[in-house]
Amino acid sequence: MLPHKLLGVIFDLDNTLVSSNLNFDDIRTALRCPKNIDVLDFVDTLPKKQQILANNLLVEFELNDALNTKKLLGTGELIELLSRLGIPCAIVTRNCREAALIKIQRNNIDIELLFTRADHKAKPAPDALLHLAKLWALPVENLLYVGDYLYDLQAAENAHTMSCLVTHLEVVEYASMATIVVNELTELSHSIELTFARETTCDSA
Repeated sequence: MLPHKLLGVIFDLDNTLVSSNLNFDDIRTALRCPKNIDVLDFVDTLPKKQQILANNLLVEFELNDALNTKKLLGTGELIELLSRLGIPCAIVTRNCREAALIKIQRNNIDIELLFTRADHKAKPAPDALLHLAKLWALPVENLLYVGDYLYDLQAAENAHTMSCLVTHLEVVEYASMATIVVNELTELSHSIELTFARETTCDSA
């Protein structure tokens, strides 16, 4: 159960709403990025000319990945449920905008608000999440960030929002950081439906 009333949901994109087969070992090798450094942080440290080349290469990897994505289990149903409940939604991703748009359009993801690394400092920075709280004029503690990776939980923690970790049946060592843990988005839909059913019952009592 979520500790605060749910008023807005923000989604990660890759392996949260759609599949992704980005091979970060291949990306690191191509960029000559050390294993202990975040790829985007590494690119930012490069001299300007090398940074442009590295960004172009990274975008190429992302665009190739975008052409092969599929909508994940429960994505459509959860978005429909949130729409029915009048809960605003957005996507915050570390992807480039071009790749993110391809993934959203090819998989008919009905979410208009999209923020990429070009719009705000990339996760785990909380900037995009805090921007959405202001845009929606909602308290941050009533927002839920849904993702599949450590950076998603860190971004939520840094923004003081609730968090949902989608594990896809894998054992994840950082799962304890999440407000709620689900195997697939179908479980999150069920949890939200139960929460709103109880709130409706309490309001009518």
